[in-house]
Amino acid sequence: RMPARTLISRSEEETRAAGESLASSLRSGDSVLLSGDLGMGKTVFARGVAAGLGVDPGQVRSPSFTLVNRYPGRVPVYHIDLYRVEKLEDMDELGLEEILGGDGVAVVEWAERLGPYRPGRVVEVQVTDRGGQVRAILIEDRR
Repeated sequence: RMPARTLISRSEEETRAAGESLASSLRSGDSVLLSGDLGMGKTVFARGVAAGLGVDPGQVRSPSFTLVNRYPGRVPVYHIDLYRVEKLEDMDELGLEEILGGDGVAVVEWAERLGPYRPGRVVEVQVTDRGGQVRAILIEDRR
């Protein structure tokens, strides 16, 4: 387990590269929990994680309408966006029990909305605004 670290990103490219770098340590059953305000670059970071796991990054879009997208990579990548989830019953329909800690890596945007769903092996990533294009990316490995 790595100590918590904060990266400073000054562009979308750097945010994506941070996700790609994290991917090298991920394996099936891991979950990356992303939190941060709207427009902070969570989807960009998720795209980097997916690219690092062998997914074509051009395929990775914010799954705001489907909530869960599955991409084939060196392990399956489940990109989950909980922004539009309003109540826990909505989450029950997503099949999160099978996805979290399952056969692939789950990347969850708006992870603070997971409620009682607590995956076992987790890397928490918090993206915060530092003004302009600058973001602080706090990565805490809890695996």
